[in-house]
Amino acid sequence: MLTRRHLLIVHQLLASAGVPIEAIDVVGFHGQTVAHRPDRGWTWQLGDGDAMATALGVPVVADLRQADVAAGGQGAPLLPVYHRALLADGALPAAVLNLGGVANITFVGGDGAMVAFDTGPASSLVDDWMAAEMGQAYDADGALAASGDIHRDVLMQMLDNPWFDLAPPKSLDRADFTMAPARGLSAADGAATLTAFTAATIELALRHLPERPTRLIVAGGGRHNATMMAMLADACAMPVVPIETLGANGDATEAEGFAYMAVRSLAGLPISFPGTTGVPVPLTGGRLSRP
Repeated sequence: MLTRRHLLIVHQLLASAGVPIEAIDVVGFHGQTVAHRPDRGWTWQLGDGDAMATALGVPVVADLRQADVAAGGQGAPLLPVYHRALLADGALPAAVLNLGGVANITFVGGDGAMVAFDTGPASSLVDDWMAAEMGQAYDADGALAASGDIHRDVLMQMLDNPWFDLAPPKSLDRADFTMAPARGLSAADGAATLTAFTAATIELALRHLPERPTRLIVAGGGRHNATMMAMLADACAMPVVPIETLGANGDATEAEGFAYMAVRSLAGLPISFPGTTGVPVPLTGGRLSRP
């Protein structure tokens, strides 16, 4: 539900950035995903585009995944089209890795063609572990994981999942993997093992790309976790650098991406593609709500 408090927060954020509401042409509103089951033909995001448009007095493009899923696509990941835009002036081929709750990777070839898919959990399992074991929201800078030992038997058990062998396109719900195999480990060892699991799943994902990138450009909150970044570099045997190396703001990449998709939606341009979600043809998406 879109509450008055949420709208106040939006206005406060705009004010702190020095952006008057009158300067905004369109809002790209993703909402909060509560369930994602493209195999069943649905994906659910909380949020009311009509209510936001009315309250803000600004056009809003919401429901960005629904058209893709209805057409037989995975509905995720959607950020690749924005990753490609960020890479437009850089050397190709290249790969962007987004470390949110779930990780996804975007490979952009020299011809601009994209391959993208979810790779597995990013920060979600470590966050869940920290909440359960330490009463904390996340492992700040990966400090707890850095103090622990990786339990290879648990790691191999978690990696023994046929999902990692599936060819893309593919996507995940946040609840598709759990921290249960790490139960019984010390807090530090569990954090280390779950962090190593994320790194290992991304190395497995690289095997599904048309060619191996020379580096991983990382966006999302996970790039702040120094231990995860170090484990990634070790598992993938390549440089792992934050997306700031492209001049981008890694904390805002996802928000910027949905704003970019909103503009593409207004122009009737595609936001998902056969190589990113498995949709049959490049497809636009989103539902426009006017104030």
